[in-house]
Amino acid sequence: MKSKLDKKALMVRIDIKRKDMYRKAKKLGLSHPLVVSISQELDQLLNRYQEKYNNQNINSLKNRLVS
Repeated sequence: MKSKLDKKALMVRIDIKRKDMYRKAKKLGLSHPLVVSISQELDQLLNRYQEKYNNQNINSLKNRLVS
């Protein structure tokens, strides 16, 4: 159950960061240092999600195929 909560919390953080980036980009422009910084933070969150959850899905599928 904790894993589902962790996944949901990470997804919420990604969504909040993405919306923040869009708002600031609209106001400041895409190349503004603050927008670039937020984009890099979003990249880190997305990478964490991909590493943690996409690998789990791949390993789960591999285990089912081997069984």
